[in-house]
Amino acid sequence: MNIIVLAKLVPDLVEELEIDDSGTALDMTWLRLIINELDDHAIEEAILLKERYGAHVTILSPEIEGVDDILFTAAAKGADRLVKVTGEYESGINNHALARVLVEPIKDMSPDLILAGVEANEDLDGSIGPLLAGYLDWPFIGYVAKVTLQDSIAKIHKEYPGGLTAEFDINLPAVLGIQVAEQPPRYVAVSKVRQAMKTAEIEEIYAGQFDLSGGPKIERMYQPEAGEGATMLEGSIDDIADRLIGIFNELGVR
Repeated sequence: MNIIVLAKLVPDLVEELEIDDSGTALDMTWLRLIINELDDHAIEEAILLKERYGAHVTILSPEIEGVDDILFTAAAKGADRLVKVTGEYESGINNHALARVLVEPIKDMSPDLILAGVEANEDLDGSIGPLLAGYLDWPFIGYVAKVTLQDSIAKIHKEYPGGLTAEFDINLPAVLGIQVAEQPPRYVAVSKVRQAMKTAEIEEIYAGQFDLSGGPKIERMYQPEAGEGATMLEGSIDDIADRLIGIFNELGVR
């Protein structure tokens, strides 16, 4: 069983985000990047499948500053092969472009299964999973919470709103969008990551110039404009209740 996991760095939304001088992109100068949380779950699910079925796990990531750290961390967790995609990132990148350049390298790797986080906080043109599945002409299932393998079929547990779960059989090869791994992503000690840095090798695939067609063109990026603020209601409970009823009536709420 040959498994590829797509993983990338995304802006840490805990940090303050600033817009650059162009007004169309985030200022990356001091922006902190972290692994996409759902990609981390995809890595964990792949490692669980390796432990259960003896799979070979490859981590495939775009070359962004700091990506070596997440690749070596994946190796410390049990990934077998580390690959990063280099190219002309200065001209921009989107999921359409990334999916297109990954098609041929992925075909050369002959995977049985591709896992990716079902979404990321900076996906503006759709998730990478279904785009890649479309270019490969492979089946795709998203919001996956559990994967079991049997011969050339994967049994997929997919989550729906309201606590509902469905089970699907999907023929391999296939692409899956992981919502959550069967267990939380494992912690690895810094010492194990450092050991992986000494023993693991990161391969490179050169993608050249990216074709951004199909993605959005950003004309303006700006902070949300502040509203008029909240109205504070004071007085007794009865007074506040009467005032709320009056507000609802003014708004036509019945």
